[in-house]
Amino acid sequence: QVQFVESGGDLVQSGGSLRLSCAASGEIFNSYTMGWYRQAPGKRRDLVATISIDGNTYYADFVKGRFTISRDRAKNTVFLQMNSLKPEDTAVYYCNYPHRPLTWGQGTQVTVSS
Repeated sequence: QVQFVESGGDLVQSGGSLRLSCAASGEIFNSYTMGWYRQAPGKRRDLVATISIDGNTYYADFVKGRFTISRDRAKNTVFLQMNSLKPEDTAVYYCNYPHRPLTWGQGTQVTVSS
């Protein structure tokens, strides 16, 4: 059963912007904090940002001030607006529930050229 479908990744130049989307299936979307993660080749998967059911947000230091997480509760979708992209943001981006992880989706590839 597919839990998450991530989309919106692309190849962009440094300084550009992208908006990622994650459609989550199931009934727990409106009960748990949702997060975006990323994994670069040969590196571990890192937490990028989270948003609670009340809309409280958290950002990793390396994206703070550049990325914005939001969620549409009616559509079971979480978004990640990414501005001022840097080559080091290149990674596959995933979504999941930080406090109740489910099977990972395929992710969406973000590539930032210098």
